Amino acid sequence: MPDVDVLYVDNHLLVLNKPVGLLTQPSGTSQDNLEDRAKAWIKAEYHKPGAVFLEAVHRIDRPVAGVVLFARTSKALSRLNEAMRQGDCEKIYLALVSGTLPGKDGALKDWLLHGRHRAKVVPADTPGAKAAVLNYTVLRHKSGRSLLRIVLGSGRYHQIRAQLAHAACPIIGDHKYGSPERWLNPDSIALQHATLRISHPVTRETMVFSAPDIFAGAL
Repeated sequence: MPDVDVLYVDNHLLVLNKPVGLLTQPSGTSQDNLEDRAKAWIKAEYHKPGAVFLEAVHRIDRPVAGVVLFARTSKALSRLNEAMRQGDCEKIYLALVSGTLPGKDGALKDWLLHGRHRAKVVPADTPGAKAAVLNYTVLRHKSGRSLLRIVLGSGRYHQIRAQLAHAACPIIGDHKYGSPERWLNPDSIALQHATLRISHPVTRETMVFSAPDIFAGAL
């Protein structure tokens, strides 16, 4: 049986807990990825002889762990994509960072420019820059590190990583954005997509999917 951590499955959805260091989707190479593992799991679990329809509704970066939602039908995919576009969902992240942010709760509001596989905070009048809002709660702080609960007010490329680094609180292990520290292994950063709330594409019931907390005992 393929190595996948199933959080939820029905005829329309498959929700997996992605480990660090694994691509979410195929990259056009032979590299291992969560989507191919998930298709193999469905074939084995349900004894499907033919091709399996499965597509990720969203992605998380290779060094990030956490919840990934897949659609098992084209109808579910269309409805879930529309819900994502309309912001009819909530993504909650946990991040272990160096330093601390002001106050118990707050928001980071920046302008981001995407280029060369990274994002950069730039002045608001920079051509091509897009507004980025990140809401945070400091859950714990100890020995120069903080555990943050993060809810995004926008969905920009590498938004959490770039904004926290700009605020002098880089994510532990995120060498691309200036962290000198190591997390679990060289292919990981201390960021987890912890919880996803979204309406079921068929029943319209509010669904909440959560991954096991990887930061228990980290501070």
